[in-house]
Amino acid sequence: MDVAVKSKKSGAAGTASSVRKVGIIGAGQMGSGIAHVVALAGYAVAMNDLKKEAVEKALGVIRKNMTRQVSRSLITEGDMEAGLQRISFAPSFKELGDCDLVIEAATEEEAIKRKIFVDLCPHLKKDAMVASNTSSISITRLAATTDRPERFIGMHFMNPVPLMQLVELIRGIATEDETFGNAREFVASLGKTIAVSEDFPAFIVNRILLPMINEAVYTLYEGVGTVEAIDKAMKLGANHPMGPLELADFIGLDTCLSVMQVLYEGLADSKYRPCPLLVKYVEAGWLGRKTQRGFYDYRGDKPVPTR
Repeated sequence: MDVAVKSKKSGAAGTASSVRKVGIIGAGQMGSGIAHVVALAGYAVAMNDLKKEAVEKALGVIRKNMTRQVSRSLITEGDMEAGLQRISFAPSFKELGDCDLVIEAATEEEAIKRKIFVDLCPHLKKDAMVASNTSSISITRLAATTDRPERFIGMHFMNPVPLMQLVELIRGIATEDETFGNAREFVASLGKTIAVSEDFPAFIVNRILLPMINEAVYTLYEGVGTVEAIDKAMKLGANHPMGPLELADFIGLDTCLSVMQVLYEGLADSKYRPCPLLVKYVEAGWLGRKTQRGFYDYRGDKPVPTR
């Protein structure tokens, strides 16, 4: 998907006063997107991932997307080069020790996130803020694994980060007003719009979006319509820019399933039960665009429905 921004074109002068350097854990689709917008906004960025190759790949994606922005006159060549220069590789959590804010953007599995926070916090300076980009998991519960729940907050960026204008901010029960205020200031400095959500499963966007996608999978599972018919119906009948099954492939079917499981377990309501067909696709490793197969097969010149 093409990437563009509507935020300010560059911005060291627009950085949040309490934040100078930002650590990002995870160099996948979300982590690289967050690094992109944070670096363009004038912040030093330290990217951490289990593999250096993942960060190098992320930098290639960031350069490609920034180049597209330059071609559309959204940023200048100088903005791009300065932004790229601000991003460095942090091989371990120790190199995140001088960060004012660390944003976790790892896979949407609570056990993995909890371990990251336990291992991370001993390396951070006392007043550093920690944020999670989780799209569904309890901020209060994640914060409780740290030594600074009062300086912990949910900061859920939308995908693709450079294109999407919204960031959900979620306070845990222990999040202090100062942390919330600093987080608001930081997100605003990126040129993003904030929606504040209470700390309930899946927050606002995914509480509404993922059940719709799950229902689309049920509609397919029950034979009400084909993949093409379902996506066409929602694009032309509800004016959605992307059909729900196409969107599921873009998000990642494993992520969709994880969010539905959080909703189902957290709210104990049968309406959130993940569709068995969604489970089957994930078990097959057909996770959408990132594996080249999901509800569509992306291995050819044109996506072809798989069902």
